Amino acid sequence: MTRTASPAIVIVPGLRDHVDQHWQTLLADRLAEAGRTVRTVPPLTHDGLSRKARVAALDRVVTQLAEPVVLVAHSAGVITTVHWAQQHRAEVRGALLVTPPDFDTPLPEGYPTPEVLAANGWTPVPRSMLPFPSIVGASSDDPLGETDRVRALALAWGSRIVELGAVGHLNPASGYGPWPRAEELLRDLHATADHVHIHG
Repeated sequence: MTRTASPAIVIVPGLRDHVDQHWQTLLADRLAEAGRTVRTVPPLTHDGLSRKARVAALDRVVTQLAEPVVLVAHSAGVITTVHWAQQHRAEVRGALLVTPPDFDTPLPEGYPTPEVLAANGWTPVPRSMLPFPSIVGASSDDPLGETDRVRALALAWGSRIVELGAVGHLNPASGYGPWPRAEELLRDLHATADHVHIHG
């Protein structure tokens, strides 16, 4: 079977959507400049907090691509991706899932409450095995998810967990902009996906 050399990259942002200096935005620009096919799930103009709407937006992007995809998700984008994987099937070569929030415990002030998250369909967070290889990047001091709980999510999803150190929520508010390790983890993911494809 002939395989495309490089799957398309689909960027799945969190609830704050497109942020100019976010590592996902910078990564998308670098990969596009290198000739990769890159698509970013666009911001919602309505129902921005709706899990159903965000899953549908991700599905529209994936189904418009002719080639296999690798998903690159951050924060609530990780939870969107996991919900999407419960409902839809596509040729996904892998997913990089970075600093997932723990929506099953109360978030810090200023974030949606458990009641709001439940009303918008985010909880309970799925804990089924993902049908594609995945890496979960976990921060040791993420205010939105304690390490032990993020590890438990990764275990339930069948993901390889990578400890990122004290990187906060890995967003501009935590001092990240550029995050070169994303490309290293994508290379690891490609290698894992190739192994699964050949030997699975």
